[in-house]
Order: sequence, then C-alpha cells, then structure tokens
Amino acid sequence: MTRPVHIALVGDCDPALRAHAAIPVALHLAADEMGRGIQPAWVATDSLTKTAAAAARLEPFDGIWCVPGSPYRSMDGALRAIRFARENGRPFLGTCGGFQHAIIESLRNVAGLKDADHAESNPGAKMPVITRLACSLVERGGVIRLQAGTRIAAAYRRHEVTESFNCNFGFDKRFEEALAKSGLKISGRDPAGDARVVELPNHPFFIATLFQPERSAFTARSHSLIKAFIESAKHNPAPKPPA
Repeated sequence: MTRPVHIALVGDCDPALRAHAAIPVALHLAADEMGRGIQPAWVATDSLTKTAAAAARLEPFDGIWCVPGSPYRSMDGALRAIRFARENGRPFLGTCGGFQHAIIESLRNVAGLKDADHAESNPGAKMPVITRLACSLVERGGVIRLQAGTRIAAAYRRHEVTESFNCNFGFDKRFEEALAKSGLKISGRDPAGDARVVELPNHPFFIATLFQPERSAFTARSHSLIKAFIESAKHNPAPKPPA
C-alpha cells in the first residue's frame, strides 16, 4: 500500500480560527481527488525554538505548511521551519502569516537584512518589511495576476484568479529589490501591483500566498494550489515518515 503524504502544519492550532479548521479539510479534499492518503499534523511554533530540535521535528515530514494565525507564539520557531524547508528542498506552502514570514526569513537569512521584521508583532521594528495594508483584506476577495512561466501559474493553469483573504498586513514594496536579490520571486500581484504570491524558482516547491486557498474547504471544493503542493510532497518524500 502507498504510504500517505505527511504534512507538518506549522502554527499554533486554535480551533476557533476558521483557517485552522479549514486546512485539514482542504488537504483531505485535495488528496481524495488525487487518490492519495494524507496525514496532516500540527507542529507548534514554540516547539521549534532551537535549530537542532526544529530540524529533528520537521525532518520526517514530506511537506511543510506555515499556516495563518500570526503573531505566532514563537516567531523564531516559524522562521526556523521556513528556513528548514528552503534549505532542505522540502515542499513548502505558506498562506497569510506564512507568506509574511517567508518574506522575513528570506530577507533576514539570504539577503542579510537582520532587522527585517513584522509591524504587527513588533510595532517598533527598525525595518518593518511587513506593514499594515492601506485597505484591510479581512474577509475580502480579490483578483491576483500570476506571472507567466511561474510555478503558481502552472498550478492554476491560468494567469488571473480570484481568491479569498483575511489579513491586515502585507509586504512593503520598498523592499522589492532586496527580496529579488534574496532569490524569492514575486509571482502574483493584485491589480495595483502589490505582492500577493512569492516563490523560489529553483526549489522543488516553495510558494507562499497572502490569500488563503484553504478557504475552498468551506464550499467543499479541492484547490489547485493545494493539489500541486501535495503532488510535490509526494515526489519529494522525507527519508521516513513521522512515528
């Protein structure tokens, strides 16, 4: 029998958060449509506060999803999980807070901007690369234009999509040049040109979105991006599944 795909859900599980309720359902909807077994498991950010422990905790998983719900109990733990996925070629999906922290991780650890920070969790940040949106996207939908030739465009098989958001913070475009130098590519923007998707082109699968594709679970639909994430995790398995 084919073993199930094991996905680490990095975040601080709160059943009251709609995204946290939706994500396991969204994974099962996508996996069922693909004829795959799936086993998601929650990994709290404050269990990843030391580098060696974080690596040992995450190594058995085939894919890592950094979920909404920031500020996390441990920002450093979330950043360690993202770095582990980036450096070890482990398929990665980040949504909402996962998008924001994927950008911070890349700017800190690749671009060398050690002060890159999040204005929500650190209002006095020296370098707030994630700042409050001019217009709130809480419980809002929006159009995203996907760049041709990117992994996310391939996942959707089109270049314009409409997705659901639930956030107040996004990427400050003043840091786009530094982000590009870090290797993280903006592959989706809203009609005003603001970043809504980032990805690593030379990674097996590393995509982060400000929108929340997991919300497709509320209408019992499988989602193209989540299916692409599972497909990559299936083809890039961990050395052994978690016990």
